[in-house]
Amino acid sequence: MTLWGGRFTKKMDTDAWELNASILFDKRLAKQDTQASIAWAKALEEIGVLTPAEELLIQDGLQQIQKELISENFLYLPEDEDIHTAVERRLFEIIGPTAGKLHTGRSRNDQVATDFRLWMMENILYLIQAIKTLQLQIFNRAQQDIGIRMPSYTHLQQAQPVLLSHWWLSFFWPLQRDLEQFNQVQKQASVLPLGSGAVAGTSFPIDRQVLANQLGFEAVSQNSMDAVSDRDFAAQFIFSAALCGVHLSRLAEQLIIFTSSEFGFFTLSDAFSTGSSLMPQKKNADIFELTRGKAGSMLGTLCGFLATLKGLPSVYDKDLQEDKQAVFKVLDTLMSILPVIGNAIQTLTVNVEKITATINPAIFATDIADGLVKHGIPFREAHAIVGKAIQIALDRNVNLDSLSDADWQMVAPGIALDWQSFFSIQRSIETRSVIGGTATSAVNDQIKLIQQLINA
Repeated sequence: MTLWGGRFTKKMDTDAWELNASILFDKRLAKQDTQASIAWAKALEEIGVLTPAEELLIQDGLQQIQKELISENFLYLPEDEDIHTAVERRLFEIIGPTAGKLHTGRSRNDQVATDFRLWMMENILYLIQAIKTLQLQIFNRAQQDIGIRMPSYTHLQQAQPVLLSHWWLSFFWPLQRDLEQFNQVQKQASVLPLGSGAVAGTSFPIDRQVLANQLGFEAVSQNSMDAVSDRDFAAQFIFSAALCGVHLSRLAEQLIIFTSSEFGFFTLSDAFSTGSSLMPQKKNADIFELTRGKAGSMLGTLCGFLATLKGLPSVYDKDLQEDKQAVFKVLDTLMSILPVIGNAIQTLTVNVEKITATINPAIFATDIADGLVKHGIPFREAHAIVGKAIQIALDRNVNLDSLSDADWQMVAPGIALDWQSFFSIQRSIETRSVIGGTATSAVNDQIKLIQQLINA
């Protein structure tokens, strides 16, 4: 069965049919297709296109289809071109010719746009919950590791001491921005296109605002041509998913590095590791590597979808059939990554002694420069003084904290400071107590703020 064909004299070529049909993937919209059709039947009854008895018959038939879908007893046939065809075909089987009245005044153009938006509005909620769960796991890890100090890195070189909790929470906030992005996509999707017809709007006096209210949309589209072609919400969803993937990839990359034998800051649980088929000693962080790799795939999906949209010449073109596969792919990818990353984080073992032993005294260079500034030296001059001291240490192949007071007098003549006092990881961390800093007090304030966000 097709929803078109009266003007055709030949059956569609088999290979062309396979290319054209979308049932293999758009059947994920089955719930939303029946949901929207029930509301449409009610709208048709309210304007007299359907009698109350016909509307009830259609509604009963669609509800039976919904039950078959839920129980997975719905039978898809090879001639079902798409989910709309499959549902209408089954409705004919259940209630007979009255099913032919359901499509009055609507097109698959506004029908699929409505189904897709409904699907997104529902499934974004599951994704948002998965992100919140990962945030909570990161937050719990930060609370658990509050007293542990570590070197931070810029350019993959030791930078300044920070609390491990501060490091953990640096991954909470990107996810918070992801939540804001997806909440915005939710609002973008919540615009009803149904009633726009194929291009010019339906000629039947449907109350679209009532229809929107019944289906849970916040607004009604204001231009029928834009309504059936608009896939900005899909593009924004894919972008938001790709950006979330980037954030997860950055976390994964750091965990790959920190769980390596070269760093050894963390030990990955066997439950989240794999081995080598050849090398018995290997313990691989494959789940993090896959996270990093899949982030790249999501970026590719985004670029591909934007390229699909950029050249469309008219209101609706079959190119838009690609929208669902792109959205489904990135959603499925994120939903597979998020719980695994979170559970792996929960089971990491922190190797405190290894982290502490890694700290190079040069990490306190900024603290010394800050100390000179507090002694009245301009920062640029202080920066140069400490740089010269570092060069002396490098020339002698010793650590910066090995320099004597006489050595410091060579680079900072006339300045009397307790130079050794700067080589304190606790002092370095606790002096950075500004909002957003790594001091214990600042991190505790950050934890309190996050707790409020979680409880909201």
